[in-house]
Amino acid sequence: MKKIPKILVSDRSASREKKNAGNSRPLQLASNSQIVQHDVEDVSAIVEFLENFRQLTDPRAQHKSKLISIKIPEPLLAAFKFKAEREKTPYQRIIKQLMVAWLKSSPGGES
Repeated sequence: MKKIPKILVSDRSASREKKNAGNSRPLQLASNSQIVQHDVEDVSAIVEFLENFRQLTDPRAQHKSKLISIKIPEPLLAAFKFKAEREKTPYQRIIKQLMVAWLKSSPGGES
């Protein structure tokens, strides 16, 4: 059985947590038996997802944007842009909002 690494909070993080005690957010914890029960081979992907999600949902965070390229059928994009224009909202903002909503509704996200 693979040994599960422990995630430790540094002294600096602990003092920051005390300072921001009023701004605390819930944290879901899993025991070693729960993690092993789900046959998790490599927890690093889970840790990375949780950290990215934490940063995404932190209202104080400043995020860099990354330019991506995606192929979308032209009729779908045209209809999407048309509807976004009628709502007076940039279509790319709606795409980002949909991505966040999907993450929050997925298992492991906020419900």
